Amino acid sequence: MTHTLAAALTDTPARALVCRACGASYPLAAQHACFECFGPLEVAYDTDRLRRVTREQISAGPRNLWRYAALLPVGQDPAARVTLDPGLTPLVRADALAEAVGLRAPLWVKDDSANPTHSFKDRVVSVALTAARAFGFTRFACASTGNLANSVAAHAARAGVPSVVFIPADLEAGKVVTTAVYGGDLVAVDGSYDDVNRLCGELVETDEFADTAFVNVNVRPYYAEGSRTLGYEVAEQLGWRIPRQVVLPMASGELLTKVDKAFSELVEIGLVEPPAEGWRVFGAQSAGCAPIVAALHAGTDVITPVRPTGIAKSLNIGDPAAGLYALEAVRRTGGWMDYADDGEIREGIRLLARTTGIFAETAGGVTVAVLRKLVASGRLDPDAETVVFNTGEGLKTLDAVAELVGPTYRVKPSLRSAREAGLLG
Repeated sequence: MTHTLAAALTDTPARALVCRACGASYPLAAQHACFECFGPLEVAYDTDRLRRVTREQISAGPRNLWRYAALLPVGQDPAARVTLDPGLTPLVRADALAEAVGLRAPLWVKDDSANPTHSFKDRVVSVALTAARAFGFTRFACASTGNLANSVAAHAARAGVPSVVFIPADLEAGKVVTTAVYGGDLVAVDGSYDDVNRLCGELVETDEFADTAFVNVNVRPYYAEGSRTLGYEVAEQLGWRIPRQVVLPMASGELLTKVDKAFSELVEIGLVEPPAEGWRVFGAQSAGCAPIVAALHAGTDVITPVRPTGIAKSLNIGDPAAGLYALEAVRRTGGWMDYADDGEIREGIRLLARTTGIFAETAGGVTVAVLRKLVASGRLDPDAETVVFNTGEGLKTLDAVAELVGPTYRVKPSLRSAREAGLLG
């Protein structure tokens, strides 16, 4: 079955799919790889159409990511959306965290744990599955390190569509439960995420899965576009301006590239003025899975796949699809990348929690730990406004810090016991 955009979707600003490697152009369809060079495809837009979008139009929109519908490839018709209405998550001023890591300029945390299934994946899934419905797919699927599985299963349940999601068998229990509870099929695969992703890439080519939309395989170009809304929101929440520095976690590297792309688009279509010195993009990975960081530190474009280890399982993609493009964005903007080991990740989670009241999953711990390293090494300017991105909820990865925190006191239910424990001075 050929899945192309329904004729009814005439209001989209998207004009084509374009290969990021060779520039070949294709019609809008359920296609993720270039037929010429096998490079990844991304959505290209009618720039003149985007330039007609105004701040006032966006502000008058719904209080979720669909306020940016005029900038997205799908979703212009509210009735056609497959969505939990994520987005417009808090941008939290983090003065105490700034002081703790040595920043003098304002520091903000973009907290995407406030999304419906408590991660930024709700953004990409809402866009991908809205495209999938337009293409006529009748089942939703994904390969996932956890958060994506949660989101696809929840979206499918809301839409009344069958789902089948594939995860590594050793995934955190919290993420298994928060996927299985939605009632779709959950397939645990004995292998790494890269093994899971490879299996899904094979399944999508079979007749049995011809009507299944794998959000990060056959509709991946649309999936990736949902991440741009994070960049749009940050700029809007800062009063329509772009921060001087951003620090983002990296798994595939796609989130970093799309936030950078969103900033560039906002400047190009006239919605914001760029910072006088531009903006710089910084990436963060776990020491147990840092192939993009390793390539940057080695001064090469060759990203050598790794077998992931460590507690930051949501970032454990050993062969990152957008790694090369993340390197390009970081180099072009004058940013940097670094990694954090498991101990630093745990401390990053605790530091963020005690300075901001935000409990992050391990990916957030990675980002905060790397923020601290970037300041200490002089790579990140302590006098430039900075935004760090928390992409998921700490309740999903309790095991990471469960042995490090607990009751400060244990008392009997009596005043005497409380006094003897030191609670009364």
